Amino acid sequence: MKLGRIAAIAAALAGLSLTAAAPPPPSTGPAPLPQQTAVANPAAPSAAQPAASPETHALTADDLHAFFDGMVPYALRRADIAGATFAVVKDGKLLFAQGYGYADLKTKAPVIADKTEFRPGSISKLFTWTSVMQLVQAHKLDLDADINTYLDFKVPDKFGKPITLRDIMTHSAGFEETVTDLFMQKASQQYPLRKYLIDHMPSRIFPPGKVVAYSNYATTIAGYIVQRVSGEPFDQYVADHIFKPLGMAHSSFAQLPPSDILDNMAKGYKQASDGKPQPYEIVEASPAGALASTATDMARFMIAQLQNGSYNGAQILEPATVKEMHSRNYTLAPHLLNGFDLGFYQENRNGHRIIGHGGDTEVFHSDLHLITDADTGIFMSFNSAGEDGASEPVRVALFRAFLDRYFPYTPPAETTVADPQKDAARVAGYYVASRRKETGLKALFYMGQAEVVAQPDGEVTVSILKHLSGAVKKWREVGPLYYREVGGQTHLEFVANPDGSIDHFASDDFIPVELLQRTHGLQQLSQMKLFGVGSLLVCALAVFIWFVGWILRWRFERTLAMTPTQWRLRLASRLGAILYIAILAGWFGLITAISMDEGLLLSGKLTFWYGLLYCVGALGVLGGIAMVANAVSRAMGGPGGWLARLGEIVVGLAGLYMIWAIFDFGLANFNFNI
Repeated sequence: MKLGRIAAIAAALAGLSLTAAAPPPPSTGPAPLPQQTAVANPAAPSAAQPAASPETHALTADDLHAFFDGMVPYALRRADIAGATFAVVKDGKLLFAQGYGYADLKTKAPVIADKTEFRPGSISKLFTWTSVMQLVQAHKLDLDADINTYLDFKVPDKFGKPITLRDIMTHSAGFEETVTDLFMQKASQQYPLRKYLIDHMPSRIFPPGKVVAYSNYATTIAGYIVQRVSGEPFDQYVADHIFKPLGMAHSSFAQLPPSDILDNMAKGYKQASDGKPQPYEIVEASPAGALASTATDMARFMIAQLQNGSYNGAQILEPATVKEMHSRNYTLAPHLLNGFDLGFYQENRNGHRIIGHGGDTEVFHSDLHLITDADTGIFMSFNSAGEDGASEPVRVALFRAFLDRYFPYTPPAETTVADPQKDAARVAGYYVASRRKETGLKALFYMGQAEVVAQPDGEVTVSILKHLSGAVKKWREVGPLYYREVGGQTHLEFVANPDGSIDHFASDDFIPVELLQRTHGLQQLSQMKLFGVGSLLVCALAVFIWFVGWILRWRFERTLAMTPTQWRLRLASRLGAILYIAILAGWFGLITAISMDEGLLLSGKLTFWYGLLYCVGALGVLGGIAMVANAVSRAMGGPGGWLARLGEIVVGLAGLYMIWAIFDFGLANFNFNI
């Protein structure tokens, strides 16, 4: 989606949130989307009850109709999303549930909140964590025991400290990212959980309990532990101990699910306009994201979490267990409000305590939010990514508009520090996400670094922190290394090492699933661009001059005054330059393909291309050595004048950088577990 269109969607939603009962404006897009009659609890409060204060709208079924009916159809059309489903709970009751748009574009089947199945993605993890806490409550699991106690394979020792379930539930186990085979093309391709965990075990790159780095792999370990300790297959355990007690008859972790669920599954689309449904997504790491459910089933789960583990007389968790599960266990920075509870991440906003989780498959995109101090929950899910991933700004805008309508808030004033320029200069630089691959092919992750830029007035900008309109936010310092969003309520905090250098930053402007850690030296994105592009130009120029020189010598029947050894070194050097160009072109093409279709990375379809590029990278090391050797030979013994020798030295330096980059960024590591 072009930036202007994202801005238009965000601005339109902001405007509609003030007058939600108004009909959506005319659109040149698809025809108006059908709306399902809401499923509402007859005992829920209605607009006939006493109105709330003028500053806020009453959270009633009638007002929720006005709010969502005024915003969602418009948003779906503008964002190119086929359909969506919503549920809102309040004080232990289902207040509102409604579907919008199409579950199937071909048949024009509408989304029905209590019937149409969606894939909530990583919201599945909340059921895994609830299962863990049930077994903790039964004294069958210990949150602080070494996970190897419960496994029939061993996670290798490192850092002198074992990984615990508490570490896993706060995503601080210390594993690097792994995505290969996260999704499979067919149900028949699935591994047993044990085989997946053994074959795809990532390296441990952080001490446990120290650095938050979201991990589907670690969650899958937790699900496997539930399976081993309970003696039931994971999907059956969740069905018996969560779905059945809560009456979630339309929910399943099975892949493929039963026919009654599969027959009601919403088709998933990359964009509504392409009209091409995607296959049912098979999640190999099933405890991390395989759930299928309806909005009304998810409402039952939200009520149980908000009502001390109870729903309609069924008790899936004891109140003390729920309290522990909803308590902060990890914070990303000393002063930030948002951190990790046990499985839930905190997303406090508008002065309220909010916990929740998001979920994304390739085509389904969902959010679950629990406003715990207001006994309110909201679930939303979309069956399309939308144009250029527009489902993300849509769901963020909808939730923030929901909060502003029903829980309005005026943030307190905070005074800017007297001399912010010094700290602004101190924090400026490049930062890489802790959720990354550090061993093996880490180039894929280091290309996405965030840049912090100091402004002349002492404010800072962060390239990845933007308004829904796409404009980069500005931040002003309101305490030592602690920044407040200009014109907003969120904060940004930098954390220093004992020597005063900046280690990382975090913000409650994004979900707390990773830190942004400072990069240094040649690993900074600016240096990667400078030396990478510079070396590429040097190699391209060297090859061009070499080729033109060969043509001219052939045309005028001239020869170079070189010994056979010098001639061979020069030839090897130029072949090395060609290999450098091929390496960069190959990886650039691969990264471009992944950015256009993330499924290529998740499904393991690129193994052949990884192998081919690894081979080219290995040859590139030899080519780089030849470039350096030729430079040394020419500098010391010629032939050629000082200009020719200087040119070869520059080519040799490009070769030296090539060798470093291949090793440091894993471009020839032959590790296919990406």
